[in-house]
Amino acid sequence: MTDWLTTPQGRRIALNRTDGQGPTVIFLGGFRSDMEGTKALHLEAWARAQGRAFVRFDYSGHGVSEGAFEDGSIGDWRDDAAAVLDSVAGPAVLVGSSMGGWISLLLARDRAADVAGLVTIAAAPDFTEDGYWAGFSDAERAALAEAGLVLVPSAYGDPYPITRRLIEEGRNTMVLRTPLSLPMPARFLQGTADEDVDLTTAYRLMEHATGPDLRLTVVKGADHRFSDDDCLALIVRSVEEVLARAGAAA
Repeated sequence: MTDWLTTPQGRRIALNRTDGQGPTVIFLGGFRSDMEGTKALHLEAWARAQGRAFVRFDYSGHGVSEGAFEDGSIGDWRDDAAAVLDSVAGPAVLVGSSMGGWISLLLARDRAADVAGLVTIAAAPDFTEDGYWAGFSDAERAALAEAGLVLVPSAYGDPYPITRRLIEEGRNTMVLRTPLSLPMPARFLQGTADEDVDLTTAYRLMEHATGPDLRLTVVKGADHRFSDDDCLALIVRSVEEVLARAGAAA
């Protein structure tokens, strides 16, 4: 059953909660994705079978949450995720996919006391700058400055509306250009056949982050969706490992 949460910024977002034992596992989805995706639902089914507390949600402007996608930014969606984090009891384990990986890294860095563990899946840190802005032509950059928006083709359906605010505000939330301390157990998962997040991004993240228990797992042939049976099983094992290590450290 869908619940609703009003963030401190006044945005109304949708979420689904599974009651159970803590730490709560929170799934953070990707750019223009929603909480009905394969990974979110698979983790929810696992959580129910294990009696584990779990939350999946839609950022504002995503899925069934209120708001327009074009009005949002990485900072807004980070604040949405922070409101979800504040709504659960005790430190949580964050599982962030693609953009959700970037947002979970922000929360883990800035609110380490509230994050017991971290799993990222094809994490896309700083993608607004290193992906979109770096890849724009002079004409696209001019159009962004003049019109405030450009449409970028997507392999997942309709073109993505990329706004000037998304690019400019994204520069305030980047994680690969300043220290990234992750004191909690963290697992980074990445596929070699990912056409949206290059493997070098995963290596760059692993090289840049600091912490006592960080591991990168690279799956040959896995794409950005990271949703076949083997990848889903790996996600679950990674979450279970992080939970066990977080419990041992408590």
